[in-house]
Amino acid sequence: MPATSSKPTIKILYAESDEETLATHSALMKKAGHHVTTAVGRHAVQDALRHDAFDLVVLGSTLTKDDRHHLPYMVKKVHQGTKVLIMHAASRHHEVDATIDAGTSMQLVLEKIARVMSDQMVSA
Repeated sequence: MPATSSKPTIKILYAESDEETLATHSALMKKAGHHVTTAVGRHAVQDALRHDAFDLVVLGSTLTKDDRHHLPYMVKKVHQGTKVLIMHAASRHHEVDATIDAGTSMQLVLEKIARVMSDQMVSA
């Protein structure tokens, strides 16, 4: 019998404005076993949300402050149960489930993703 992973696959929409950062970080998320859809900029995030549902939306540090402020509202409006993680958030936003500093290692980001999603599973 084939071995099955005990860790559930998380469906992530990951957005940045910088394509190089997006490619590097999304590759690490995929390597950790997550299904990752990428989006460059606000309009691509909005388009992805119209076409699919995600467990988690990660808004990266290269998005503008304005995008990191407005996109959580858009995420929750389209998919209320979707979690939102913002990298490089100066303050807590009521539509955001978690924040993490932009300079944090990707390993810590992946750990934060796991914690955010396990909180969802416990409260579901």
